[in-house]
Amino acid sequence: MPQPPNLNKMLEQAQAMLAQQQEAQEKLKSEKVEATAGGGMVKVAITGDMRVQSLEIDPDAVDPEDVEMLQDMVIAALNEALRSAEELQQKAMGGADAGGFDPMSALDMLGGMGGGLPGGMGGGMPGGAPNRAARRRKR
Repeated sequence: MPQPPNLNKMLEQAQAMLAQQQEAQEKLKSEKVEATAGGGMVKVAITGDMRVQSLEIDPDAVDPEDVEMLQDMVIAALNEALRSAEELQQKAMGGADAGGFDPMSALDMLGGMGGGLPGGMGGGMPGGAPNRAARRRKR
């Protein structure tokens, strides 16, 4: 007979994971990524929490006859900076998962406590085996 899950240990793991994520999010606020477009004519700096910190446009990039090119360079620089900031976030949050706590597997260990959720979620153990409550309902 399998051992019942240690709820206190699972709660401690969840709290530790939450604390690590909050710490990582705070750290991201002070980190910065930069991107350029148009050979450096447009520069963007974004913090790790996705805040645009600065936007620099070289005066030579401003051509009243070709505003669309400037717009394209700004968009390109912003998109590249956002991609870099997302990558930074993934690395920071990836470190927060190091504890190995998986909330879904914790629910599975508890016998699918969410039993009866729409779409068949939470109604049984992995592999289709129903939990005890589901077996009782079938009797």
